[in-house]
Amino acid sequence: MYVIAGLGNPGRKYENTRHNVGFMTIDRLAQKYGIKVNRIKHKALVGEGLIHGRKVMLVKPQTFMNLSGQSIREVFRYYDVEPEELMVVYDDVDIPAGHLRMRKKGSAGTHNGMKSIIYDLQFDDFPRLRIGIGTDRKEDMIHFVLSGFSGEDRDKVAQAIDRAVEAIDLWLEKGIDIAMGEYNTKKEPKKNAGDSEALPQKKDQPEDQNV
Repeated sequence: MYVIAGLGNPGRKYENTRHNVGFMTIDRLAQKYGIKVNRIKHKALVGEGLIHGRKVMLVKPQTFMNLSGQSIREVFRYYDVEPEELMVVYDDVDIPAGHLRMRKKGSAGTHNGMKSIIYDLQFDDFPRLRIGIGTDRKEDMIHFVLSGFSGEDRDKVAQAIDRAVEAIDLWLEKGIDIAMGEYNTKKEPKKNAGDSEALPQKKDQPEDQNV
């Protein structure tokens, strides 16, 4: 069993915000392989299916971002998966918008969802895929991550979510080293913005501590 977890905040007011690109990636992956992520289990929305002949569990924790570890810990223990069989997908403000970084292990950095997961699992040697939402603007970080996309960033992140699904495909099919070599690049995406499913227009969101 492979567990692929995308991080985000549940609820309509958080849909399509920068902090929810993990949820968006799970939705796109589920759509591609016809997996229904609609069962409530382990404090998450989950769905099971097959990708490249491997049984996978897609997970969207419903605990709010800061408590993501509670859900991931339950899934991890219930299915008795190995650390290398867990992939966590989440946003990263320290990576340029639209860029991807896949790693075998590492610290949580500034991301509260990952801090929660590492705290609850008590180890950090599991794969993760970060999707850049970074900005050079000087503004309140909570407001930034809980706001929607606009302009060029919207197109870049839409493409990045498509490529994140491709990266997960390759990880499952050929392993993390090949996937990292293919998708950990500083180059701009080659696709045109019209090739990807567009993200919704920016919507202002209220500040919230569940980040």
